[in-house]
Amino acid sequence: MKKILISGKLHQVAFDNFAKEPEIEVDYRPDYPREELLKIIGDYDAHISRSETDVDKEFIDAATRLSVIGRAAVGIGNIDVDYATQKGILVFNTPAKNTNSAAELTLMLMLAAMRNLTKAHNSMAQNLWDRHRFNGAELLGKTVGIIGLGNVGHRVCRFLKSFDCEVLTYDPYVSSEYCEGHGAKQVDFLELVKNSDIITIHTPKNKETVNMVQDAEIAQMKDGVILINAARGGLFNEDAMCRGLESGKIGALGLDTWDVEPVKEHPLKKFDNVVMTPHIGASTSEAQFRIGDTVSKEAIKALKGEIVSTPVNLPDIKAFAAGDTPYYASLSAKLGSFTRQLASPNLDPKRIEFHYRGKINPSDWSLLKLSFLKEFLQGSMDTVVSYVNVLQIAEARGLNIVEKADKDFSAYDSAIRIEVVGERETICIGGTVFGGERQRLSYLNGFVFEVEPVGRIVALVNKDLPGVIGHVGSVLGAAGVNINQFELSRNKKGGHAMALVLVDDEVRPEVQAQIKAHTAIERLSVIEL
Repeated sequence: MKKILISGKLHQVAFDNFAKEPEIEVDYRPDYPREELLKIIGDYDAHISRSETDVDKEFIDAATRLSVIGRAAVGIGNIDVDYATQKGILVFNTPAKNTNSAAELTLMLMLAAMRNLTKAHNSMAQNLWDRHRFNGAELLGKTVGIIGLGNVGHRVCRFLKSFDCEVLTYDPYVSSEYCEGHGAKQVDFLELVKNSDIITIHTPKNKETVNMVQDAEIAQMKDGVILINAARGGLFNEDAMCRGLESGKIGALGLDTWDVEPVKEHPLKKFDNVVMTPHIGASTSEAQFRIGDTVSKEAIKALKGEIVSTPVNLPDIKAFAAGDTPYYASLSAKLGSFTRQLASPNLDPKRIEFHYRGKINPSDWSLLKLSFLKEFLQGSMDTVVSYVNVLQIAEARGLNIVEKADKDFSAYDSAIRIEVVGERETICIGGTVFGGERQRLSYLNGFVFEVEPVGRIVALVNKDLPGVIGHVGSVLGAAGVNINQFELSRNKKGGHAMALVLVDDEVRPEVQAQIKAHTAIERLSVIEL
């Protein structure tokens, strides 16, 4: 008998599905206190989570029998996926089940903000009747900027085109052809900020997108701009939103997601031109049916040892990959993450080439390719990118994937090199594995290195002039940032040099600005692995 603990509310269809399985026992405890969950979770083989339950290290350590974690939603921010993977626990989610509901809510917030719905409703609730106070605006002919053209973003775009809007989009991980195919014009972030009458965001929440819109961005927007966030809390800085509303720069704001939830007291509540909802993007009967149906069927498959459709992680990679392959797969994933963080916002990738040398078995190429693509595309999506769906996502985004054996690109016995070719930029990155498990980043854009791809890395490109190394070291030292490795490579004397500086401490934005103040330094990126 397999036991499932469900700690959040699910549609009845989920229980109907479980009832058909005599070898599965369900314990339904929605809104059960965390301290009580920790006492009992050790008795269960599977756990189905909603956002109310943090499935963190403490929770996973207490879940001594757990083999499956199902997320009844798309976001997995409440689950420590890396630690679950270490413990050999499968994590799956239910992407795209609330896509339409979230997109429709976005349009609702947009229209309500434009037509002063909150003000008009409050006036009527006070027994007032004034048709002239609530003059609004039409969507017809407006320029709408969509940040993130993933599942929800492209659905919103489709709706907006039916309103005869001009749609701009910023998404550095998709091709211009992909955007055009959805009726949107691809632009850089600053162009979208400056030229949009309305801006709506549809990205995951990560270090690249949190506080993506702050005071500096608001200052460059059109007067009276309307902002909408029905994606993730914290993508718009809420303090900056208050200041923009107070100054009148922001004409109206629609929010369904909040930095800290649940929300009680909040300064945004004092504004009558803010349309607020309590994270109800997926709160439709249709979405809840799809989520309940999917999460229950996937949990049943997982407990029977069958392949699930939407795995988030890949537990125990050593179970099916032998020799150096697990380490090359892990290295490939790190190179994908490095490339994503190094890329400029205008990369616009068209083609990704994978080159393999030496003893890497062609039968393992697919795993290395998937590992790189999963991390490279991860931060760009409003859904979780998994080993199962990543090729489909890459194809949908117009990426041409090429794989080949190539003995000439490296002197190492075995190595991988990946070239991401974009419209405006190309990134070429490579690595190898020493002694069975020691991973090294060995090549980056024409520069040769031998760096372990871990932790925090400052990547610098500069003119090959005296004084640069001293300047970088002095600035980092003055800021209390400890250097544990400084690797320097140059293409030719008097040409360009590149440094990869591994540091122990956070390199704050003001410290980065001080480093970039040196006239020889042309580019700086901080990579987190």
